[in-house]
Amino acid sequence: MRGDVRNTQEYCAVEIAMEVLGGRWKLAVLHLLLEKGTLRFGELRRALPSITQRMLTRQLREMEADDLVVRTVYAEVPPKVEYSLTETGHSLRDIAAQLDTWGRRYLDAHGSPARVRDEPAGADNEEAPARNCRGLSPHA
Repeated sequence: MRGDVRNTQEYCAVEIAMEVLGGRWKLAVLHLLLEKGTLRFGELRRALPSITQRMLTRQLREMEADDLVVRTVYAEVPPKVEYSLTETGHSLRDIAAQLDTWGRRYLDAHGSPARVRDEPAGADNEEAPARNCRGLSPHA
């Protein structure tokens, strides 16, 4: 897991944004929570079938540490855990929409990025084939 973003030297605000939002899955999780609202872990996992449980847990923990999501645990059996966006997470709505639009334009003009076309899936699915935010192949 990476260090606390609050300890990052402020060379450039873009570096801070990339530290908080970087990673293959964070924007996909953000997009789902913006679109659907509060979701349980299993719902996120089903919506992103290419992500491993370990990677989803890692991304959610980092997003929680960076005040993008809040994790709510209900005292019941079996335990119920829900994830929702904080005010900071909701503030990314316009940026996420613009990235979604740009990504669709890129895909239409160029197809999948070379990295995705040429490399096999990694152990943590960091390099899994391109998927849209609902876990479907973009050319399906």
